[in-house]
Amino acid sequence: MAQHYEPELDSHTVRLMVLETDRPHPDTESERGSFGAIVHHHFSKAGRAHHPPLGVQTDQVFVVTEEEGGRIPTADEFRDHDGLLITGSMYDAYGDNPWILDLLALLKVLWLTRPDFHFTGVCFGHQLLARLLGATVAPAPSGDWELGHCRIDLTPAGQRLFRTRSPHIHLHQMHQDQVMAVPTPATAPAGMLDDAGAEVACWGRSEHTPVQGLYIPNRLFTTQAHLAFDEDMVRRQIQMRVDSGGIRDLEHADRAAETAHLEHDGVEVAKAILRLFVYDEDGMGYERR
Repeated sequence: MAQHYEPELDSHTVRLMVLETDRPHPDTESERGSFGAIVHHHFSKAGRAHHPPLGVQTDQVFVVTEEEGGRIPTADEFRDHDGLLITGSMYDAYGDNPWILDLLALLKVLWLTRPDFHFTGVCFGHQLLARLLGATVAPAPSGDWELGHCRIDLTPAGQRLFRTRSPHIHLHQMHQDQVMAVPTPATAPAGMLDDAGAEVACWGRSEHTPVQGLYIPNRLFTTQAHLAFDEDMVRRQIQMRVDSGGIRDLEHADRAAETAHLEHDGVEVAKAILRLFVYDEDGMGYERR
C-alpha cells in the first residue's frame, strides 16, 4: 500500500508520487523513514523556504518487484498527481531487470497520455528518465565513482533555474553510471520529444559527469546528484557501496566520506524542481543567494 503525506501549508500544493527504487541504510530508515519519507521532508522544507510558499503532498510506492513488497503502480493511480519523482537506487538504470522494463513501460504511457504531467528523478531516476527519452546510460568511461561533496558547473539554463549568477553549485554524489549525452528528438523514441518546445537542456556538468541534470520547461527536471543527503546518510551510503563491493577504491571512499559534513545546495535545487510544477522558469530574473 502506498504511504501518504499531506502538505504542511495552506498554499499552492504540489501533488507528487514518489517511486522508491531502493531502501536506505537500516539506521537511516529507522531514524528518517523510507526514501519517500526523506523526499517528502526535504521538499516540504524547500516549499516553506520558497517565495511564495509551496505545499507538498506525496504518496510513495516501492517499485522493486524483486524485493518483498514491491509493485509497479497502474497509470490510473497517478490521476490525482501533478507529477512523479523517481529516487536513487543501487540498480543499474540501463539494466533489463523485469521491474525496470515494467517501470519504463509505465513511464512511457504517462509521458504519451499526460501532456500536463511532470517527471522528476534523482540519480537512478535521472538516468532512467534519460533512457526513456532515448539517451544512453553506461558506467563512466574512467570506471571511477563520483562521490561525496562535489562542485557542479552550471550552464546558462542552470543559472536561470536556480536563480543565481554563481557559476556553480555543490551537491553530494553517489554514482558510477552516467547519462552519456543529452537526449534529442533525433535519438528519442517516436512520439517522446515530438512536441514543440520539447528540446532538452543540460543544466550542469562536472569533470566526472558531463550531464548532471536535464530540463524541459513544465515537463522534466532531473539531477544526477542527491538533494536530501545529510552527513550520516552520505557516510552510510558510501559504506554500503564499499561493503557490497561496488566501490573498490577505499582511499577515494574515505576522502569522500570526509566531505559529508559540508553544506550543499540541495534545498535550492528542490525549490527549482517545485517551480517546475507551478512556473515556467524561462524569462525569470536572477536572484542572488
